[in-house]
Amino acid sequence: MFGRSRIETKTPEQILRMRKAGLVVGQTLQLMAQTVRPGISTKQLDELAEEHIRGCGAVPSFLGYHGFTGSLCTSVNDEVVHGIPGPRVLNEGDLISIDCGAIVDGWHGDAAISVVVGGRSAARPEDLELIDATEDSMWAGIAALAVGEPLYAVGAAVEDSVVTASERDGRTYGIVEDYVGHGIGTEMHQDPQVPNYAVRDKGPTVRSGVTVAIEPMVTLGSAETRVLQDDWTVVTVDGSRAAHWENTVAVTDGGLWVLTALDGGQERLEAAGAAYAPLG
Repeated sequence: MFGRSRIETKTPEQILRMRKAGLVVGQTLQLMAQTVRPGISTKQLDELAEEHIRGCGAVPSFLGYHGFTGSLCTSVNDEVVHGIPGPRVLNEGDLISIDCGAIVDGWHGDAAISVVVGGRSAARPEDLELIDATEDSMWAGIAALAVGEPLYAVGAAVEDSVVTASERDGRTYGIVEDYVGHGIGTEMHQDPQVPNYAVRDKGPTVRSGVTVAIEPMVTLGSAETRVLQDDWTVVTVDGSRAAHWENTVAVTDGGLWVLTALDGGQERLEAAGAAYAPLG
């Protein structure tokens, strides 16, 4: 299913350029998290995001990508990923996943967050647990990245984290297998693909200078999905809610730098026992 291609690596200078794009993405998602509220439409969020991205001297990665019409993907409740911004008005208690990409000087950053409209106090307990389980699994996958290690250790770490959360929360979480992480650089999607679940194959060996986007998608029920008639929006077949978290990460001999995290991922990496190694 997954190729054994060698992973393209970047120079320290190129990674620093990717960090510029990553910061635009991280700042845009922070703005979205602060702006999400009952009564706002996904189109309004999208317009604000595009304005912010362009104001930073960047270009939205998603807008026009294979005909996509938004600068964000806004996926609500049972929508897993690739939701198209539009007139839909958000209600208190909705779970929205927001995926954002930006390009600076030809280099991409890509990340996603999941939040509850109205804040955590407005959320169903199961939605908070799902969001936290998904975010934790992303960080577990990121922490599994290391020079000399197999790339597909990421998926095994994601799955282990989700299984642990399922046992802790007493819930059945599904890991979506149809959509996976990916290499990233001068294109938003590059080889290799990075599964979010354990596979037999170890995959290519991680080398210094590798940059990948790690993005688990987890559901509150079955992991089976389908695509709506718009040819973009992916929803759960059983109608269960889904969460999506993503970060773009650079791997160096010294450790990891999360290019789309405003703090570089330092706190979460160190908590996971992984080395934090910013280049500048």
